[in-house]
Amino acid sequence: MAVSRADTSTLGRWWWTIDRWTLAALLALVGFGYVMMLAASPAVAERIGASSRNMFFIRQIAYLGLATLLMLSVSMLSIRQVRMLGWAGLGLSLLMVAATLVAGVEIKGARRWLHLPGLGSIQPSEFLKPCFAIVAAWLISEGKVNRRHGATLLAILLFLGIAVLLKGQPDIGMLLVVTAVFFAQFFVAGLNLFVVGIIGAMGVGAAGLAYMIFPHVQSRVQRFLNPASGDTYQVDVAMEAFGYGGLLGRGPGEGRVKNVLPDAHADFVFAVAGEEFGLVVCLLILGLFAFVVVRGLIRLMGESDLFVVLAAAGLLTQFGLQAFVNMASSLHLIPTKGMTLPFVSYGGSSVLAIALGMGMLLALTRRRLSRREEER
Repeated sequence: MAVSRADTSTLGRWWWTIDRWTLAALLALVGFGYVMMLAASPAVAERIGASSRNMFFIRQIAYLGLATLLMLSVSMLSIRQVRMLGWAGLGLSLLMVAATLVAGVEIKGARRWLHLPGLGSIQPSEFLKPCFAIVAAWLISEGKVNRRHGATLLAILLFLGIAVLLKGQPDIGMLLVVTAVFFAQFFVAGLNLFVVGIIGAMGVGAAGLAYMIFPHVQSRVQRFLNPASGDTYQVDVAMEAFGYGGLLGRGPGEGRVKNVLPDAHADFVFAVAGEEFGLVVCLLILGLFAFVVVRGLIRLMGESDLFVVLAAAGLLTQFGLQAFVNMASSLHLIPTKGMTLPFVSYGGSSVLAIALGMGMLLALTRRRLSRREEER
């Protein structure tokens, strides 16, 4: 890209301050999203009797295109603008999540989606994750740096409110991700290790309580621990896909498991990648996720602004944890959880929300020479 270092325009400053390696890794994941939708979605569309075999692929092209534009646009914001966007996004997301409890579309016993005329269905809780990470980081940093203990209390109250809303849907997986991100930020902020131990014990207790209260959680855990206790069809088929793929895979379009795997284009897209492209490409995808997380953490080592450190750490935790849960579920390393693989799985709300979060990350980790530059 031919942009002079002397160029002081918005685009010029953005190009010379953005972390281009992280941006390249994220765009590579978007590229894998296109490839995997072309590989997996036509078979799914044909199996469910859709009007067109390319229905999911065409939609995902639009979603990924919008996501790329959103990520690049948000990455040009200043730190102050990212904080303002986080507050605005959190307020809107909270209202929409609350609306799902009243007017939400019920799918598989959960009310997580809102139907918007002309736009289809949207899952507001997906946008809640990155926005809450930004807001919580600012409140925690205010309490830590400026001794505004009311800000820390507000962060805790917001978290509890979000927990109540997500439990009401119910969406226990989303709640676990939000909880992990929130307490990771507290840990990075310097939370006492004794308190960390207490919180960890409370987390284990909450997980046990969820196991006893929610039948679907109990069922998934039991099927993971004892496959003979219930239906493990999707996991069994996914494991077969990895076995068939071997080292180099069967080749693009040659996979067979996607024809019988219900969520081949969404929750189990990693299994389709394993069958058609093999272990090598699966490790490449895994390496891209690891690269984004590790490089982001390394860039934070020289950062002096606590808000930037906490916000970026929260966004990286969310990104890495979501990728881990999806891939580990496909490999039967943890109980199955309906969570998408960032940028690779099908889903409009998920792709756009991840793009929003990664745009914020890129904006926060840009090189800034002075405080004045931070406010530009």
